[in-house]
Amino acid sequence: MNSAVEVGHVAVPDARPIKLACRNVWKLFGSDAENFIKSRDGKASAADLQQAGLVGAARAVDLEIREGEIFIIMGLSGSGKSTLVRCMSRLVEPTFGKVEFEGKNLLTISDAELIELRRHRMGMVFQNFALLPHLNVLENIAFPLSVQGMDRATREARAREVIDLVGLGGREHFYPRELSGGQQQRVGIARSLATKPEIWFLDEPFSALDPLIRREMQDELMRLQDVLHKTIVFITHDFDEAIRLADRIAIMKDGEVIQIGTPEELVVNPATDYVAEFTRDVQRAKVISARSLMRPCQTEGHPGTVAPEDRIATFSARLISAGKPFAVVNGTGKPIGEVTPDAVIDLLAGIDRSGAQA
Repeated sequence: MNSAVEVGHVAVPDARPIKLACRNVWKLFGSDAENFIKSRDGKASAADLQQAGLVGAARAVDLEIREGEIFIIMGLSGSGKSTLVRCMSRLVEPTFGKVEFEGKNLLTISDAELIELRRHRMGMVFQNFALLPHLNVLENIAFPLSVQGMDRATREARAREVIDLVGLGGREHFYPRELSGGQQQRVGIARSLATKPEIWFLDEPFSALDPLIRREMQDELMRLQDVLHKTIVFITHDFDEAIRLADRIAIMKDGEVIQIGTPEELVVNPATDYVAEFTRDVQRAKVISARSLMRPCQTEGHPGTVAPEDRIATFSARLISAGKPFAVVNGTGKPIGEVTPDAVIDLLAGIDRSGAQA
């Protein structure tokens, strides 16, 4: 699920509708911030902000998130990623710009409309599980439905559905203190899914978990996405986590979105030195596709075939063992190129095509 799809050997734009968009969104902290940015029609440099004594938590952010994609926002601590996501749901009020949900500007809707939107169409999961300690698993998950005014039998039936969905069957009557960290996070995920949200905000939901549990929860998220096909906005500072989960990634620095692209695009074509440094330690074989590494076909009788989007890590062992190029075939089975063992070995060794150390 990338921003472009393969048709033959031509990438065409993703036709899925835009679910959420930021249009020149600013969030400034400091005296008279709103008048400052309005008087400049939403344009200001870092030097302008510094001179005015303002902090730019989000600066001129433009992005579009398509229906059904996992869109990851990442950056170092203080980059503005959490502030931006809170602006998207109006938990934090932007200082300037537009936040559009299905084309409607959320900054102009009434408080009642916003509450309705959050209750029925948005789900949120944060690093802090925020479970209610005096309620058991079933009651915690059903809680947002009780806020909606749903009757007890209906909300508990829905809660049991998502309990099964996230693998917590048999723990309905456990209290938070009786659960592991991973189980508590599953309760938080189930609670946010109980309302059947269309868009799901996850702010570093797994960062407090041990590495093995964290990977388990990443697998769980991908499994849920295969079933539910939600539009997901996910915050992380971990690039390995991002490349496992993301359709596209936005990298932030000092409140600005520096680059948006697929994990492969960010690794292969970083827009700035900052992005290049951010992605420097990524295991490239996990990110780079056969399409990026292929050459025109020069071999007959290929011992194997791969799809253009297949990651090198998924077939490198087979290819090197075969000792001959694999054909890269499109959706109709037609070869569009080939990947050689030497090209894969160079990639795994961190050597570029000219033979210089990468």
